[in-house]
Parts: sequence; C-alpha cells; structure tokens
Amino acid sequence: MQQAKRKRVTSWHVIGAQLAMFRRAARMTQATLAERCRVSEDTIASIEQGRRPLQLDFAIMLDELLETKGALKVAVEKVPEKERFPAFVQDFVEYEQAAVALQSYETQVIPGLLQTEEYARFIFSCHYPPIEEDEQEEWVAARLDRQRLLVRKPRPMLHFILEESILRSEIGDPAVLRNQIAHLRKCADLPFLGLQIMPMKTPKHAGLTGPMVLLETPDHDHLAYVEGQRVSFLHDDPDEVSLLQLKYAMLRSQALSPEESIRLLEHLLGER
Repeated sequence: MQQAKRKRVTSWHVIGAQLAMFRRAARMTQATLAERCRVSEDTIASIEQGRRPLQLDFAIMLDELLETKGALKVAVEKVPEKERFPAFVQDFVEYEQAAVALQSYETQVIPGLLQTEEYARFIFSCHYPPIEEDEQEEWVAARLDRQRLLVRKPRPMLHFILEESILRSEIGDPAVLRNQIAHLRKCADLPFLGLQIMPMKTPKHAGLTGPMVLLETPDHDHLAYVEGQRVSFLHDDPDEVSLLQLKYAMLRSQALSPEESIRLLEHLLGER
C-alpha cells in the first residue's frame, strides 16, 4: 500500500484555524460571515482550511466584524517571508480547474493542458533522475485528467503563447511532435482558446525570465504561477501579479497574431 503523504502545515493553516475559532465564538456560520463580508462561502472555507492566504485588508475587516482586537491583522503581518506566497503549490491544479480565465506562456515544452498523451509520456520519460514506469503512467493520467478544463461548462477563457523553438525541436520521436502540432492546430479552432506563437526571430522579447501561468478565480482573484528548477511559487500579491500581467500583455503584442500562428502550424505540418 502506498504511504499517504503528510500534509504540510503552514502559517496559513494556523491563521485559518484562528479565524474558524473566532467565527464560532461570534456565533456565526461560514455562510453568515461570507454574507457580511460580501464574499463567497467557499472563500471563507478556503481561508479556514489554510488553502487560501488571508489578505491583510481582509484580515482587518474580519477583526472589526468579529471584534478580535487586531489579532488576525497581527497574525498575517507575522507570516514568515518565505510563506508570503502560498506554500501550497499542490493546490495549483485546483485553482486551474476552477479558473474562469487562464493565460500561459511556455518556453521549453507544450503546456500540459494542450499535450497529447504520447507527448506527455515522452516529457515524463526525460525526467532525471528517472522515475519508475508505473509512476510515469500515473503522472500521464493526471496530466490528461487536467485537460477536463477544456470541456468544462461554463467554458473558461484560455490563452497560450508558445515559443516557436518548442515546435521546431528535434528532441524525441518526430511523429510524436507532428501529432502534437496537429493537436495544437485543432485546439486553435476552439472559440474560447487563443493560441499565439513567439517567432524565433523576434528582435525584442519580454519573456526571457521564463514561463508563467496567470489565473482568474471564480471570485475574480488574480493569481500567477511560476516555476523553475525544483522551485515554484503561486503568487497572490496584487503588485507581483500585476507585474506579470503587464509582461504577458507585452508578450502578446510581440508574438505572431492568432492567424499568423495558425499558418505557421500548418506550415510545420506540411514540412513533416
């Protein structure tokens, strides 16, 4: 039997437990508190469960409503710097699946939401140190399961920017890449999905610092997910997210138009 993973406890879990205690002491349900704060009940539940960080301005509001004399404000201010951004990156997929809008810029591989099964399997086969075959198949299944987002209703608004070099790579089986490009061409026809390619000959480039994913939640919170070698962050700070949104907007202006991107995909398919 596979051993269950121990849940990581962060400052946000502790603050969430405090909020739940204060709310019950005030004889309020989650629904009542959510209504008083004009947010969804799920927002309150997520904060109490430590799945969502409590923002400072919201902590101040809650202190006033619950008459907790600034206890939540102080707790948020005391969160260690290394936990300022949510440490629960494992919840990224949860945010992704519920997102009303998603924007993704990728520099090395096709984004997971657009990968074919064969392409995903190849990507995981490159993992180093190597992973066992059964674990690799679990990862492939999880990757494909995430693609339920593409058939979810209501439809999310999706946009992707891919570096042209990804499509011209000679790594792996040429047939796998050709099928992947053909899949991208089909995806480009989806009415809720935008696809642009960043040409290799772009003279000026705003994305040299790496890939990113921008999310808008059902509560219209804005998040940004970035990752590198063995490190990843889910940013919720408005200043940080706004900076990445500006960067993404510049990337859209520098990339090929959707129509030009489709023509490039068709050209690549004709070459292979």
